[in-house]
Amino acid sequence: MRRGIAATALVASLALAATACGGGSDSDGKADGPVTLTWWDTSNGTNEAPTYRALVKDFEKANPGIKVKYVNVPFDQAQNKFDTAAGSQGAPDVLRSEVGWTPAFAKKGYFLPLDGTEALAEQGKFQPSLIKQAQYEGKTYGVPLVTDTLALVYNKELLKKAGISAPPKTWDELKSDAAKVKDKTGADGYWGSTQAYYAQTFLYGEGTDTVDAGAKKITVNSAPAKKAYGTWLSLFSGKGLHKADTTADAYAHIQDAFTSGKVAMIIQGPWEITNFYKGAAFKDKANLGIATVPAGSTGKAGAPTGGHNLSVYAGSDKAHQQAALKFVKFMTSAKSQETIALKNSTLPTRSDAYTAQVKADPGIAGYQAVLSAAQPRPALPEYSSLWGPLDTELPKIAGGKESLDQGLGKAETAIAKLVPGFSK
Repeated sequence: MRRGIAATALVASLALAATACGGGSDSDGKADGPVTLTWWDTSNGTNEAPTYRALVKDFEKANPGIKVKYVNVPFDQAQNKFDTAAGSQGAPDVLRSEVGWTPAFAKKGYFLPLDGTEALAEQGKFQPSLIKQAQYEGKTYGVPLVTDTLALVYNKELLKKAGISAPPKTWDELKSDAAKVKDKTGADGYWGSTQAYYAQTFLYGEGTDTVDAGAKKITVNSAPAKKAYGTWLSLFSGKGLHKADTTADAYAHIQDAFTSGKVAMIIQGPWEITNFYKGAAFKDKANLGIATVPAGSTGKAGAPTGGHNLSVYAGSDKAHQQAALKFVKFMTSAKSQETIALKNSTLPTRSDAYTAQVKADPGIAGYQAVLSAAQPRPALPEYSSLWGPLDTELPKIAGGKESLDQGLGKAETAIAKLVPGFSK
């Protein structure tokens, strides 16, 4: 029923105008029997997947002529798996695509343009910046399913014991508050991450990024970027500031320390809300504080926009594409997004899904309040891959194995290979 993109590039580029291929549909794209879709879901297999499995059953009940083969693919493997499958054979009809993958796969011709299809019939209900983030060269290749951003999450009780009435709004205030927490409670005040994605907030605070996509210029080693990473580096030493954890399990260590009450503040995303609530420090959900990330020297705060879109494989035959569009519309509807939010504590992408019941979850309400500081990624297919070189160099810098100048210089060189048309 599905065909490889490599063998049908021209046909795939015609999207829904393509004729059906193989058995199961006629030349008009109408199935001559039940259609079975394959959906690769990249959500957390323990905390989130059960909700999606249940929604699949609801969809099948409402659409008896369509069956959905649900496959939960580990997030860290899905991008490469889909890239391989789409270029040959065996790609799923629908992919839960991370927002950074969407323009990259669209550039390769793997995704179907969705403009004018039933999947985007309610486009006006979605946050405009999220629709823009699903576009490449003026066409839309995904429907936003869930969104996220980074925030300063904090333990209200620890800050109160330290005499702090409000979360810090600048990195200097955070340093001061971290020392107070240590003095008054014995807990660490702040534990930072060495991952590039988390360091992105420091770049935005200085009004810069890893690259200037419009000017086609690499800016990761510019003066504003050096200032940003200098601030990031300064938060690994000092009273109440936990030293850099450069181990493979650093993410888990930071998360465990926060949920157990051993550290008062970290930078984290809403995908951890359900895990926050499982921790001893947040049995009372009201103890979880969520605030916009601290601002840099520009006085502005910014955090990266993340999340996932549902995208349709351009190599599927027409009957499967039409069924897939119906499935995407169902899964991204207000009702489905409300269900996903209530069950998984994730953020909806459309305004009418933020019902009173959804906003009653303090985690969701807290993250919704900081979405205004979220910055969409540029429509650069290579953008998400730019964090790779930084994920190599930043732990070395934080661990004292190389200087800031050395590390950023190496990252700049590596990034130049990923975007060869960009100047330094």
